[in-house]
Amino acid sequence: MAKRIILPASKRNSLRTNRQIFTLNDEENKALNRYIAKYKVKNKSKFIRETIMTTVIRKLEEDHPTLFDNQGNPNK
Repeated sequence: MAKRIILPASKRNSLRTNRQIFTLNDEENKALNRYIAKYKVKNKSKFIRETIMTTVIRKLEEDHPTLFDNQGNPNK
């Protein structure tokens, strides 16, 4: 099997340069830390980013316009 070449972060196309900051209350923070400890999450930033983006992408896919929008259908 060929060895994978890993590019340095500065050379990648998907370099993350946009920062998003949010705050949690004590209970939310305790729940997040409990989850991370229980499921042995190794990278907290990656976990939070993937969790948020999964939710965002799923919602956008659900809300995409369709050819036959059920606007006139009283059954929907």
